[in-house]
Amino acid sequence: MTEDSQNEHNNGKKDPWTSNALSKLTGKNKYDQAEHWEREVLADLALGALKEQRRARRWGIFFKLLTAGYLILLLVLAFGNRNEGVGSVGGDHTAVVEVRGVIADDADASADRIVGSLRKAFEHNHTKGVILRINSPGGSPVQAGYINDEIRRLKEKYPHIPVYAVITDVCASGGYYIAAAADKIYADKASIVGSIGVVMSGFGFTDAMDKLGVERRLLTAGESKGFLDPFSPQKNEEVEHVQAMLGNIHQQFIEVVKQGRGERLKDDPALFTGLVWTGEQSVSMGLVDGLGSTSYVARELVGAERTVDFSYKPDPFERFADRLGVVMAETFARVAGIDSANLR
Repeated sequence: MTEDSQNEHNNGKKDPWTSNALSKLTGKNKYDQAEHWEREVLADLALGALKEQRRARRWGIFFKLLTAGYLILLLVLAFGNRNEGVGSVGGDHTAVVEVRGVIADDADASADRIVGSLRKAFEHNHTKGVILRINSPGGSPVQAGYINDEIRRLKEKYPHIPVYAVITDVCASGGYYIAAAADKIYADKASIVGSIGVVMSGFGFTDAMDKLGVERRLLTAGESKGFLDPFSPQKNEEVEHVQAMLGNIHQQFIEVVKQGRGERLKDDPALFTGLVWTGEQSVSMGLVDGLGSTSYVARELVGAERTVDFSYKPDPFERFADRLGVVMAETFARVAGIDSANLR
């Protein structure tokens, strides 16, 4: 065999040592590539997690700062209301006390708040007159009675300070119970005045329970302990008892109005039926002395045109706490269909 033939023969064969080395090198490169890919994936995952943590931390800081700012704002408003007192008021003025909304123990128009405002108004050295600015549909006869009694007491203690009631939109029932203690009452010609009566409402579910197949199980100690239960049939003797109770409260209301208005009241049996009249009609009925606004009364009757608001202003924290304490009781009362007697 010639040398050229030998070379061609050798070239046609694969060197086992070379092939083995190339195979190992190729396999190692594939392994390195796979390992490099895994490292890149892990690095991307770690970097993504880190970015997410940073993003969450930034949002956390943002919301904390937002909450802190909100709390600081509430504090500023709270202490601003507290410092917005009337102790620094100088010069003669007409004191104004608002009676707004439903008259109830847990409302803005509660006896505690209005009585406290009235006392501050009367005690101020520069108060020349007090105006009760009323916009109320009525409410609790007890709360209205407390306020009426305190007005009369303060009038006796400070006889030189006149008291006026000025009606804006509505002065009905318990609102008028309070107004009757004033020396004079003024209203707008379109104001709604009156509703001298008492109401107590609720619901009965007996027919609905029968249709649904629901059985009422009421256990009491005392024959009338469960009277007027909305889930039990109504009994005539219970209705008569409640009617007598409402009649008694109504008579108290009538006596308070007669005591406050005296001979100014028109001798009309419709006065105490629960009807309402406009402010213009109320003048002829004797429920109102004249037509006029707060500024008119302060300027023309009191003689001190400048008015100072002595009304109680709860701060946001106090308002939240007040509502939180009664929401459960109110919800239960509504569900049970229970309502107290109201001057409405």
